[in-house]
Amino acid sequence: MRITNIRIASTVAMLLWGGTAMQSAHAQRAVVPGTGTEIVGVADDFEDPNWNYVPNDPKSTEDIDENQRSPMGRSTNGRWYEGIKRGHPDIVQRVRTPAGGLPGSEGALLMRSRFTGIPGQPSGKMHQDDFVANVQYRLKRRVDVSEVPSVTTRVFLPPVAQWENRSGPHFGFRLALETTAMVDKEIGIGIFKRTVEEMGNEVYWPGMFIEFESQGGNRENDYAYLRIRSNRRGGDFRGPQITTTGWWTLGMSVTPDGMVHYYASEGVDDLTEDDYITSQFPYDYRAERFRTFFYNICSADDGHRWSTSFIVDDPKVYLLRPKQQMASRPSSSRR
Repeated sequence: MRITNIRIASTVAMLLWGGTAMQSAHAQRAVVPGTGTEIVGVADDFEDPNWNYVPNDPKSTEDIDENQRSPMGRSTNGRWYEGIKRGHPDIVQRVRTPAGGLPGSEGALLMRSRFTGIPGQPSGKMHQDDFVANVQYRLKRRVDVSEVPSVTTRVFLPPVAQWENRSGPHFGFRLALETTAMVDKEIGIGIFKRTVEEMGNEVYWPGMFIEFESQGGNRENDYAYLRIRSNRRGGDFRGPQITTTGWWTLGMSVTPDGMVHYYASEGVDDLTEDDYITSQFPYDYRAERFRTFFYNICSADDGHRWSTSFIVDDPKVYLLRPKQQMASRPSSSRR
């Protein structure tokens, strides 16, 4: 099995994807993720040999059966927690950094799941788990987009033969953003309760998914690509094809106009302008605040197959124009 080799790097090429690359002639210039200063004390490098995650199973499945199953899972260093909406991956484990990773890195994080829906009750439908970085609470604030936040991560894709044999999303890297929009609000008590629409705080989750189309049917070879969430209408669309397995670098930034900018490249080198994919106002929202970032692990949830094992390393959060004094270091000091 192989993945066909295509490299897409220029803005002109992005415009061939249905005109979704740049949605506004008045959009601010995209900022390469990793620009500015790294915020120390959030995210992780997984170098501590005693790194551990306490799952507090069974995990939450609020999105399926409204069951939060407290207490939530947390890492012992306080930097990660279980997503209350969908629960954490079944396996969250520090492992030795695969070959070709960042120079000097000895530890990385493996995530894998079999029951991505209700624990022990396979549904036969694709579900996903969340693994959330504890950014907002460690900073004790949300980040205004005028500070130009960005996040980068390295992701290790195993050999294709080791992927779950399933077409669909396998992995996600996403932001949690806030804006002001029309939201549903319940008012009243008991039988007099009703839902009204009013302006309020809306949380949304743009990002990138690693999508896999398994060999079979009319497809001669396995095929993988990045799927972008989302355009102005809330629809996902195809990004660049994934040409090889091994290490990739993904990143997203948010500019003061509320636009989200997406970047990706093969390898572990820092992102550059050449790695630009697209700029979007997902769901026609203009972001006002950045909360955090998180990973998704997806599987068939059939009780038999395990998800593809993804390994991540050195996720980092950066601010180009920080409003507050905080522990930070220049992006040029990255390993």
